[in-house]
Amino acid sequence: MELPVTNPADPGYGQQHQHQQPWPDYRSWAPVLPPPGSSPVTSSSFPPSCQPFHSTAAPQRRPADMGPMWQLPSVPGGAVGSGFTQQAPCWFPSPPHCNGVLKPVPDVSSPTQMAPQGINSQPTSPVSSPKSESRYGMDPQLLPSVVQVLNEDRAQWEGKVFTSESQSSVPPLSTTSCTLEDRGNATARFVRSTSYSFPVEAQSAQQSHLPLAAIFCPLAKPENQERAVPVCEAGECVKGCVECGAFMSPAMSWQDCGQRFFCPFCSKLTEVPWQSYQPTNKGKRIDQEKRPELSLGSYEILETQKGEPAVLLLAIDVTAIAIRSGQLDFICQQLCSLLLSLDGEEDTDQSDLRVGLMTYDSRVHLYDLSPILSRPHMMVITDTEQLELPVREGLLVPLKDCRQIVESILHQLPLFDAETQDSSGSQDLPVPAALKILQAADCPGRLLVFHSSPLTESLDKQGSTGFFTSSKPKSIFQAPDSSTLLAKACISQGCSMQLFIFSQQDVGGAWPGHIPFLTGGKLICYNSLQSEVERERFCGDLRRSVNTEMAYKAQLRVFVSKELCVSGCYGAFLASPNSRCVAMAALDWRTALAFEFTHSKSLDETRGVAIQAVLSYSTSRGEKRTRVHTVTLAASQNLLDTFRTSQAETLLTFYCKKMYCSALETPLQCLREELQMEITEALACYRKHCCTTSISPGQLVLPQFLKALPVYINSLRKSEVLLPGLRSSVHQRLQLRSLTVSMDTRNTAAQFYPLILSLPVNSEGCSVELAVRCSASSLQSESLYLLYCPLTLLLWVGSSVPPEALTQLFSTSCFSSLMSGEINPPVLDNPLSVTLRNLISTLQSYADITLKLKVVKEGDSCEECLQRLLVEDKSPNGGASYADFLFHLHVNSLRRVAGC
Repeated sequence: MELPVTNPADPGYGQQHQHQQPWPDYRSWAPVLPPPGSSPVTSSSFPPSCQPFHSTAAPQRRPADMGPMWQLPSVPGGAVGSGFTQQAPCWFPSPPHCNGVLKPVPDVSSPTQMAPQGINSQPTSPVSSPKSESRYGMDPQLLPSVVQVLNEDRAQWEGKVFTSESQSSVPPLSTTSCTLEDRGNATARFVRSTSYSFPVEAQSAQQSHLPLAAIFCPLAKPENQERAVPVCEAGECVKGCVECGAFMSPAMSWQDCGQRFFCPFCSKLTEVPWQSYQPTNKGKRIDQEKRPELSLGSYEILETQKGEPAVLLLAIDVTAIAIRSGQLDFICQQLCSLLLSLDGEEDTDQSDLRVGLMTYDSRVHLYDLSPILSRPHMMVITDTEQLELPVREGLLVPLKDCRQIVESILHQLPLFDAETQDSSGSQDLPVPAALKILQAADCPGRLLVFHSSPLTESLDKQGSTGFFTSSKPKSIFQAPDSSTLLAKACISQGCSMQLFIFSQQDVGGAWPGHIPFLTGGKLICYNSLQSEVERERFCGDLRRSVNTEMAYKAQLRVFVSKELCVSGCYGAFLASPNSRCVAMAALDWRTALAFEFTHSKSLDETRGVAIQAVLSYSTSRGEKRTRVHTVTLAASQNLLDTFRTSQAETLLTFYCKKMYCSALETPLQCLREELQMEITEALACYRKHCCTTSISPGQLVLPQFLKALPVYINSLRKSEVLLPGLRSSVHQRLQLRSLTVSMDTRNTAAQFYPLILSLPVNSEGCSVELAVRCSASSLQSESLYLLYCPLTLLLWVGSSVPPEALTQLFSTSCFSSLMSGEINPPVLDNPLSVTLRNLISTLQSYADITLKLKVVKEGDSCEECLQRLLVEDKSPNGGASYADFLFHLHVNSLRRVAGC
């Protein structure tokens, strides 16, 4: 079956191209590989009323920006609403209603009756071919392709400059390597909007079912030689609005020759102090180009007041288990190497960094590191409930003055007698002690905890039984009250916790990651430190956690045009009653947050929409800074403008953060149904209000920039967080949710639609990598594929890979002798080995944690971990395939249009 496009501006989309583009560099995604064995079919395969489009045929009359259309199998019963019967859908075992959310379901005829002729042959899948097939006779390879969408965007923008101006057009995708230039609007590195044209009327916004939201990544790094965010002194900047507190930006409009300006965030006029006055020329100040706050969408203010620099606290588990396992010895060795590198190398010189050390079992041991002492003093605190510091001096000492003292302690810790040590210790025990130390020094800091003993249950007053006995709705994702209280104290003090766990033990409510993720840190788990692969992974994570620049005591405030209001905020933070303001203990350059907006009254179409994010924070050196990002978007009466300026990856990022945060209170089934309902209503609205009446019921119509939205939403719906499988542990789901909810747009898109690269297997070792769709039908037995998402890196080896390729990669020519599992790829001097290692290095730079390569052989039992990444197929946890989900969306949207 062929799913052609009928857009005259893009007649080639939807047809199978036979050329293959090379991966031009290692900073962008690769192009699509045409499905093997695919061949177009004749128009006779379709019903007479649904003839496909060919380049020789006359296009239908419709708006030029309406978007592409695909031909789907004919709907049973002919007219919409006349041939449907209510029955349960194939992937919903639950009743058809949940909290008022209706799940409309089409009449599902047998696939043989609904399938057009000529599509009975499917590409052979080496993994699981039936999961790639559609129940309704559609060829999945001919549906809208994410990889092709990425290719088209790369072809348009890669290597070019996109200018971000007031009410500018849709920016390039986050995966496209291009230069973003700020000319009065913050670039997409910092702010991405779900739509770049908001509806003027609230009724139109509700009718579209597209969320009006923005994704903020306030500390994002510039790429492709983009200029850094300019910094200006606080006393030199033109002050912002005195009424609402918004900062100066190009969104302010000047009046009365520059004597006052109009604030779009509160619609008030503010007088300009005479010290900052400058005349205007054609509505712009004459000094505009000299001042970042007047000419740029992003700038930073350096405050005159300076605080205390951030410190580094190390907390080490010294229980008997840690000593006997040998993990304590290796941890201490790596900490010695880390401190030496921080104190020695010029490019990473942090010799002035203040360091503190503590150890713990069932008690807390503090160390006085004062250089004036002949030997360090250890102080044991047994009363951990009412913890008080025995001394205040010597607990935090500059690294250059105490490195040798700390090293001597680290060398002695593994020599403790395991028989005299306690057998267990709480992973949360160091947090109160760290807070006391930071409060005494009045400074923020980073707490690294190395925990080896079994995880302990949180000593909450409600206990684990409260989960079942309380009438208040509970969720496995909710943090215990004790963890929430500690996280609030850490946020107030600016204490970020990084927790390294070396004990794999799933205990009901004992997941220890709540405090790390709520304070801007992470929880990283290891199977053991016995294998070389795990040791290298730990070393990489340790150095990354220390060397990553952090912003402490951060507060993010969002201002929006007076006609709008902030209705929700989503991310890895503790929610507060004020949705416009978020407080965080720390955040790094990858952290992203989502804010949702709703209408309070009609927008002004001429002024558009102004959105401003203001991040106040303290650097690791104690500098207090304020970073300002402002964007101005268009407002339109035409609903088509809202659809054609939306981006699928930004909508995915917003829905991911909203759904994962809503999982704290809302049943997962209702969240999955809400996702399906929202996308169905959006497609129905687009079809009804943005299409002509000549569109036949068998044609699927999608907006130009939302072609990838259905596969993204389906991948989100069937993720392990929202749809747990039989083998999904509670800890794995909690970890996955916490890691994903703080991702930026690029990593979120890669998480829900992984990158699959086909590696060259010819003897010449050509350095051409081809991206293929996330489906089992794309994997061929004679090929090698590298699969990447921000949390996983797999190398799939087909059973018929040439022996020469196996020799170049693994130094073995026998497929049966190759072992599956995590490996360090051998360093071999041949093109294929070099290509693989370069790819791994590049992909690792995108990830927030150290990834280790896992080899998966075709036919091995561990192939299930691969099947989770093939998001276009039916997933192991029962999630629907992309083709089936798209068919249901299409038919249900037709019923919405018909008013059923």
